[in-house]
Amino acid sequence: MMIYQYKFEKILTIKEKEKNDALSKYNEAVKTFEVVAEKLYKLLKKKEDLLAYQQEQLQKGLTVQEIRHNQLFMDNLEKIIEHCQKSVIEARQRMNLHQDKLMERNIEVKKYQKIRERDFQRFLEGIKEAENKMMDEISIQQFLSKEN
Repeated sequence: MMIYQYKFEKILTIKEKEKNDALSKYNEAVKTFEVVAEKLYKLLKKKEDLLAYQQEQLQKGLTVQEIRHNQLFMDNLEKIIEHCQKSVIEARQRMNLHQDKLMERNIEVKKYQKIRERDFQRFLEGIKEAENKMMDEISIQQFLSKEN
C-alpha cells in the first residue's frame, strides 16, 4: 500500500502560519480602529451636546466670562477631535494594509491547497491505474492457467 506524501507540505504549513499571523494582526488592527473610532464618536457627541447647551444658555443669557470659557472649551475640544480624526484615519489605513496582507496570504495558502488537491488526485489515479494493471495481469494469468 502506498502512502501519500505532499511534496510542498512544509511550504503549505509555513504559508498557513503566515496567514494566521496576518489574521491576528488584522484582528488587532480592527480592534484598534474600533477603539479610536468609538473615542471620536464620543467626542463628536460631546461637541454636539455642548453646542446644544450653549444655544440654550445663550437664550437664557450668559456673561462675557461664561461665553469666553465655553468658547475656550469648544476650541480645545475641536483640537482633540482633529487629533482623534487623524488617529482614526491612520488606524483605518493600518487596518486596510493588514487586510490586504491577509488577502495575499490567504490566496497563497489556497494556491498550495489546490496544488495538493490536484497532486492527490494524480496519486489516486496512479494507484487506480496500477490496480487495473494488476487485475489485467491476474486475468491473463488465470486465462493462461485455464488453457493449460
